[in-house]
Amino acid sequence: MAPAVTPPPALADLPTHSAPRHGPVKSPPPAPLKRRGRRETLAGYLFMSPWIAGFLLLTAGPMAASLYFAFTDYNLFDAPKWIGLDNFSEMFADPRWQHSVRVTLWYVVVGTPIKLIAALGVALLLAQKRRGQAFYRAAFYAPSLIGASVSIAIVWKAIFSDDAIVDRTQKIFGIDVGGWTGDPDMIIYSLVALTVWQFGAPMVIFLAGLKQVPRELYEAAEVDGAGTFRRFWNITLPMISPVLFFNVLLETIHSFQIFSSAYIVGGGAGGNACGPADGSMVYTCYLYVQGFENSRMGLASAMAWMLLVAVALVTAVLFWSQKRWVHYEEGA
Repeated sequence: MAPAVTPPPALADLPTHSAPRHGPVKSPPPAPLKRRGRRETLAGYLFMSPWIAGFLLLTAGPMAASLYFAFTDYNLFDAPKWIGLDNFSEMFADPRWQHSVRVTLWYVVVGTPIKLIAALGVALLLAQKRRGQAFYRAAFYAPSLIGASVSIAIVWKAIFSDDAIVDRTQKIFGIDVGGWTGDPDMIIYSLVALTVWQFGAPMVIFLAGLKQVPRELYEAAEVDGAGTFRRFWNITLPMISPVLFFNVLLETIHSFQIFSSAYIVGGGAGGNACGPADGSMVYTCYLYVQGFENSRMGLASAMAWMLLVAVALVTAVLFWSQKRWVHYEEGA
């Protein structure tokens, strides 16, 4: 005898309170919570309003204006006149502009590596436990706080001028080249010495990176018979490579933006702003000459945007190259 088959329940017999297949329907938040969320959002924008206003008025607005001026003939007194790409054509054909590019590239390529090598070397010394460690760290960091000031640039110019400390010291060793600031071929070296003297900021960053290297790696390397140089090359450098990349990127950008020290050491107002025979004519210094001494603000704006594009390209190349020499931890 076949078993009895129970018929399916009718649709009318199904419970009406069953949840839909996609899950329970969330009830909208109560009105007081909505009003509280809007008040918190409004308060957040209110606290951000000084930064937003500063960004729009002091950064975004001037950038948009300078982009427009880059395609105009503008002298700060008359209304700007649209001239298209004439500023860029004149800029590329200007021998002094080409000279400023060469001086700036030389300064970046020479000054930045020496500064980073000095910062890393001192950081390796200060990473070891020794008496008065805090004092030495503060002493080496102090030049980074005051090195960019106008007063230090004035003192630096006096130190490297004719018959000053550097000149007299050279004569003791039989080197008679005179003061560096008055020599078109030597003044750029005084600027490199000034930037190297300010290695405190990257030194502190290197110190933070060195503290993150596990001591077990050095102990294992010593057991394997690795010397000091091999431990530095195979352990220290790979472990601090993200910090090294950060310092290289930051210092490279800062080197392209050098102005105050080159302007003061080179002569500043009342003299040749770019040094004797344009010996210290870095890019920003020549930009200042065109914009404020020659009153050619349109050409200066074009030069500023060209500098921005150059720095962006260098930054992109550095980020592209980090795949080959920067080692991050797993999952970082």
